[in-house]
Amino acid sequence: MSLGSAITNVLGSDLPVRIRAYDGTDVGPRDAATTVTLRSPDAVTRMVTFPGEVGIARAYVAGDLEIDGDIYDALDLRHHLPGGRLSAGQLRSLLRQIEFRNFRRLPLPPEEHRGWISSHTRRSDAAAISHHYDVSNEFYRLVLGPSFTYSCAVFESPEDSLEQAQGNKHELICTKLNLRPGMRLLDVGCGWGGMVLHAAKHHGVEAVGVTISQNQADLAAERVDEAGLSEKIEIRLQDYRDVRDDPFDAISSIGMFEHVGSRRVGQYFAKMADLLAPGGRIVNHAISTTGTERRGIFHRRGFMERYVFPDGELHKVGRIVTGLQDAGLEVRHVENLREHYALTLRRWVANLEESWGAGVREAGETRARIWRLYMAASAINFEDNHIHVGQIVAVRTPPSGRASVPLRPRWS
Repeated sequence: MSLGSAITNVLGSDLPVRIRAYDGTDVGPRDAATTVTLRSPDAVTRMVTFPGEVGIARAYVAGDLEIDGDIYDALDLRHHLPGGRLSAGQLRSLLRQIEFRNFRRLPLPPEEHRGWISSHTRRSDAAAISHHYDVSNEFYRLVLGPSFTYSCAVFESPEDSLEQAQGNKHELICTKLNLRPGMRLLDVGCGWGGMVLHAAKHHGVEAVGVTISQNQADLAAERVDEAGLSEKIEIRLQDYRDVRDDPFDAISSIGMFEHVGSRRVGQYFAKMADLLAPGGRIVNHAISTTGTERRGIFHRRGFMERYVFPDGELHKVGRIVTGLQDAGLEVRHVENLREHYALTLRRWVANLEESWGAGVREAGETRARIWRLYMAASAINFEDNHIHVGQIVAVRTPPSGRASVPLRPRWS
């Protein structure tokens, strides 16, 4: 039996894309805008020896499987795979129908992380952050756009430009922190400096941004100098655990908490509380899990951990709130922005695809494939309500109980 017929028997005939097989057969709509090509038997080997997202990802990352057209169309194939993987019955059926017996061990793509970093020491955190962020500043510029902001934007309308939406996000956080001229702001995991630049320019604060990515620190410092804000902003290559020049009037933590690790949650928020002045506010902006999906791209030892965030851990919002409260911080506001992150990710995917040649030259084709797949899959996971992203406002309320928060704050 042909591979095309075997695919039809396993996935059904109502496919969202055209699938072409290396044996010359193909299935699916002939006028489909998107084509998935199995370029060699290695594609099948990878998928049947690891029958889930990791096997499919390995085939795509290694170039054994190609996606021409809209990657979201290809990802719609998940609806034909309950649980996101071939069932035991589907797997047996596929193998029996194509008489695929001659398996051979294939080398893993070199970008796959073979060990799992869970200790979250300074050394292991630095290695994990370097794995993800020290790729190429120019590659990130192509993906993220001029704002160089690698976190969820905030859209007033789906028609907003990405730059406008990232500015909205920074302004929203500044408003939640109640930033005023002369205040000291600490931005933990400052990335390429977007938050500190916005806060210093528009709110007159003195800001310290810390990151453990050398590439980020170098470019953030350049951007600060180019903006003429060197007297207002200090960029440090520094672990948050080594910040000691408190107190700070406000702390922003944007897309950082995902790297902290479950073993360090208490330590992390205790450190934030120690750094805050009495009455100071913190905004913790982080992706969270709903706890409703046992599998998916963010599960342990899945695609994200192997290829993108080797140290990444997501928590339920309640766990984050508990961590803040255990550190003596008073939680005052929680906001879920998941639809906004889906919009953000779709813009990043479009940026990468529009600059594909340049992206490949900067980071290599394998890395570009990984980023295309992970960002598109993440967008769908936000849209499908499998993951959230939230901003939580907390205060180091002084003994007087005066948290200095308006009775009805207008933050949204």
